[in-house]
Amino acid sequence: MSAETHAARLAELRQFFETLEPQALMRLGELYGEHAYFRDPFNEVRGLPAIRRIFAHMFDTLDRPRFVVRDAFSQGEQAFLTWDFCFHRPGQPEEWRIHGSSHLRFAPDGRVMYHRDYWDAAEELWERVPVLGWVLRRLKRRLKA
Repeated sequence: MSAETHAARLAELRQFFETLEPQALMRLGELYGEHAYFRDPFNEVRGLPAIRRIFAHMFDTLDRPRFVVRDAFSQGEQAFLTWDFCFHRPGQPEEWRIHGSSHLRFAPDGRVMYHRDYWDAAEELWERVPVLGWVLRRLKRRLKA
């Protein structure tokens, strides 16, 4: 694929994530290969059905989840996105925000064959849990140079 094709595919992926809603999960096969690999701090799966389940679980367990893509660039068959994932926990008024990034690799047909998310689960989630957060923050202070 040409650089222009990769740039167009990256723009399509960016729009997909920024407008993601449960009904759009049926389109996932247009963007991800049948045997694509996906990994984040909680999941490591291979295959389109498993990836679709991860996103469906997100909609089932969180209120108003959305991605705000901050940066997107590609070089050759690879791409990188930085994003904020915003959501509300059910019954909670406070919006949570996780800052992270995604490393993507494209198959020859232009679909994603590798998707790896990077974000700090301890800082972004666990430190916000009352008792566990106190323990993690204390441990972090003790480990600082």
